[in-house]
Amino acid sequence: MPQSLSKVYLHIIFSTKDRFAFLGDTKIRQELHSYLAKTLQDRNCHPLLVGGMSDHVRILCTLCSTDSFSKIIGEMKRYSSKWIKTKGRLYEKFAWQRGYGAFSVSHSDVQRVRHYILNQEQHHHRMSFQEEYREFLKRYEVEFDERYVWD
Repeated sequence: MPQSLSKVYLHIIFSTKDRFAFLGDTKIRQELHSYLAKTLQDRNCHPLLVGGMSDHVRILCTLCSTDSFSKIIGEMKRYSSKWIKTKGRLYEKFAWQRGYGAFSVSHSDVQRVRHYILNQEQHHHRMSFQEEYREFLKRYEVEFDERYVWD
């Protein structure tokens, strides 16, 4: 085959350091989501949806075929952290957690994941970010050590 083609969907999750609610202001949260989407586009990834809450983000996107997802996520976190610190004193100490979650999504589940991300507020009335994240890890059968999941 002379051409390499792919369409890989990924659901990415990462939180602020110590789950501090830096993103409580809806305006800054929306700006951050747009910034993250633009960072993905600049890396030839297609953001389908960027959402989240005051202490974490969720991203549904397709991956480009030229970079690893760990490199792309690292750049998103690094660039967005530098960017948000320019938004005022409130964000001087902003930081993302060191790690992240990245989960594959089948084409047939894209709409379900979009709906899930759009309804984050509703989900977090029932469970905390930590409970929700643990549930994802278990559902995807990801082995983890609780001591190192929360930095």
